[in-house]
Amino acid sequence: MRVSVSWLREYVDLPADLPTGDLEQALVDLGIEVESVVDLAETVTGQLVVGEVREIEELTGFKKPIRFCRVDVGAANGTGEPQEIVCGARNFAPGDRVVVILPGGVLPGGFAIGARKTYGHNSAGMICSAKELGLGDDHSGIIVLGPDVTAKPGDDARPVVGLDDVVLDLEITPDRGYALSLRGLARELSHAFDVPLRDPALAPAPGGTETPAYPVEVRDTVGCDRFTARLVRGVDPTAPTPSWMQQRLVTAGIRSISLPVDITNYVMLELGQPMHAFDADRIAGPLVVRRAEAGEKLTTLDGVNRVLTSDDMVICDDTGPISLAAVMGGETSEVVAGTTTVLFEAAHWDPAMVGRTARRHKLFSEAAKRWERGVDPAVALVALERAVRLLTEHGGGTPSAEILDIDHVRPRTPISLPADLPTRRVGVEYPPARVVALLERVGCTVAQGADRLSEDPGAVGVASGVGTVLSVTPPTWRPDLTDPADLVEEVVRLDGYDRVPSVLPTAPPGRGLTPRQRRRRAVAWSLAERGYVEVLAHPFVSPELADQLGLPADDTRRPAVRLANPLSEEEPLLRTTLLGPLLGILKRNLGRGHRDLALYEIGAVFHPRVGAGSPPAMGVDRRPTDEEFAAADAVVPAQPVHVAVVLSGDLDPAGWWGPGRPAGWADAIEAARDVLAAAGIPDEQVEVRAAEYAPWHPGRCAELRVDGSVVGHAGELHPTVVATLELPRRTSAMELNLDALPATPVTPAPTVSGFPPALIDVALVVDDSVPAEQVRRALEAGAGELLEDVRLFDVYSGAQLGEGRRSLAYKLTFRAPDRTLTVEEAVAARDAAVAVAAERLGATLRGA
Repeated sequence: MRVSVSWLREYVDLPADLPTGDLEQALVDLGIEVESVVDLAETVTGQLVVGEVREIEELTGFKKPIRFCRVDVGAANGTGEPQEIVCGARNFAPGDRVVVILPGGVLPGGFAIGARKTYGHNSAGMICSAKELGLGDDHSGIIVLGPDVTAKPGDDARPVVGLDDVVLDLEITPDRGYALSLRGLARELSHAFDVPLRDPALAPAPGGTETPAYPVEVRDTVGCDRFTARLVRGVDPTAPTPSWMQQRLVTAGIRSISLPVDITNYVMLELGQPMHAFDADRIAGPLVVRRAEAGEKLTTLDGVNRVLTSDDMVICDDTGPISLAAVMGGETSEVVAGTTTVLFEAAHWDPAMVGRTARRHKLFSEAAKRWERGVDPAVALVALERAVRLLTEHGGGTPSAEILDIDHVRPRTPISLPADLPTRRVGVEYPPARVVALLERVGCTVAQGADRLSEDPGAVGVASGVGTVLSVTPPTWRPDLTDPADLVEEVVRLDGYDRVPSVLPTAPPGRGLTPRQRRRRAVAWSLAERGYVEVLAHPFVSPELADQLGLPADDTRRPAVRLANPLSEEEPLLRTTLLGPLLGILKRNLGRGHRDLALYEIGAVFHPRVGAGSPPAMGVDRRPTDEEFAAADAVVPAQPVHVAVVLSGDLDPAGWWGPGRPAGWADAIEAARDVLAAAGIPDEQVEVRAAEYAPWHPGRCAELRVDGSVVGHAGELHPTVVATLELPRRTSAMELNLDALPATPVTPAPTVSGFPPALIDVALVVDDSVPAEQVRRALEAGAGELLEDVRLFDVYSGAQLGEGRRSLAYKLTFRAPDRTLTVEEAVAARDAAVAVAAERLGATLRGA
């Protein structure tokens, strides 16, 4: 939020000689982040003067309209003659007063102004727009001064356009919606400097009348618990917005549109109450405030035809929706150039509803920003009166005597606060009287609770606050104050964060990383050492992801958790597999020109506990009991940690040494084996079997088992999945559940033999359906203790072996720990290994 200090001074008596550094520090101490403090007088150097346009010559023959202007700048140019300036803007005419910077001046951003020849004419200086002066983002035309400006040609233009002011650019946290207004910021600064506050919301305002200003029916009093309105008839449609109001709006980053619309924006900045101005003559029949019907359409002020849902709130007339409530008005009822009857509306809307609607339609208006953070429901009539007075003062017209006020606002619920809670929570002594005083400064109403507060500091239980309970009713403009912890935070904030000591607790002695942490790090290091790149994906996915991954809609293996308030309505579910978001990252990188990719992620997936019910309601005023913890934990989704990899392109690059090797399903399975080895799972506990499991190819998918339990899958993705996600053919992937792995067993130190090995190759012919892993295990079982290692080094299939048969060649390494093996011993061990393979799998020696 951008706001000028001069505007703030209208509501709070800041010290006249207040340095900008002290002002910034005061806001920071109050918990308001300051993006920048800009002294506008220092942003433009040189002569910035008021000019009056005398003549305009339209230049032709160029790609864009160009105007050669003669501008009276008084004696500022030293000659008194009109200044010749070339300008491309079209929004001014002879007789208008404008803002001119003369040669030698420098605009924001270091843009120096000089005299030069352009478009065949001499141009000395520049007629300025708001953007060029750093006053806003409007660059559609130059600044034209209004008739209320008394400055003459040649006068300094800085005070006229507000460049003699200081502008604060503030970042307001979501819990402090009240600070998105001059009223709220002035209140905060009155606390910081202990100076009086002139609250504009205390201005007198007439209440609702029996006869409404306009017939309105509110059908949803939860989504809209207050609706006020008032008519102004006979408004001058040509009345301009006063320059001082335009200047303040531009400083705040809001474009001036028309007098009625500018007034609603001005009141919103001043009081924090978003408003809307309707052209009453363009409304057909009475207004109805209700939830939209699914599929209804509304063209909003930005020209977009929007399809509504039943969660949206709308304001309707006899023709249908005319406004997307609290977010943006509609085209059919907007104030136009000929509007003479204005209906002002000031309402109070449900923040959650507004937030969801704004995100659903991607309409983050200034009004929606305030509504979702909370608006004071008690200020609606004051805002209505303020808007009506401004319009009649500057645009004429007659306000109606009738005022509509439909009020269903519920009073705030008092909060019970132990008077000693701030002291106990923060460690700083806050006497009960000090707690009461600070809360009353915030605007709370504090009543005595269990014990009576006394001015006698020696009264039992009063000095320390022990046993004293305060009943605190938060003000209407602070919807964020709902719990005792919120009140404690306010006490600490206003008393000063600098009073809270910074004491680091003594770290308890530990035993280093837990086994789970060590396993996770080992897996990450193992994959990184093999060339995989780690990525971090968002855990949110769309409902369509199941279809894209080839999962059936009723897949009970992987039900998903739906978020009640998702960041995006398009991705409301928590992921049940790492592959969906990981493949999205793969696709994004492929689209940016990367071709050979090996990515991995280690993260949690989320599985709902079906039938677990709802969690118990737990406050923040005390620590939950063990039973409440257990009940809540029983509802929280299971969150096992998975590891997944995806492979695309060449695993080994091509070069002068030869062609590259594309990644395939076998590499994904090998990545899974590497992960299990890094996790400390012995190879004899691991089993790899052929399987069918979406989204993998049914003929190139393997399931990995540890001690007989399935812990993951690996292989090539299904062609349909690859085509749907627009990924390269043969894209492969692997995913394992790290939490499903057993604890790492104690590994005995290996016995190192000083005797030479005996190497024997053996080629076995088996059916195509027999996995190589089963052949390897059969060889290990038959070879006995002398077998040190077995490795597959060749796979062959051909007509001479017969259809449906293939040859698997293994290299067997035999070694004894205490002697050199004889040829007979090695051959006997090999024959025993082949015999077991033949018995179990029907294997035969190739060539036998």
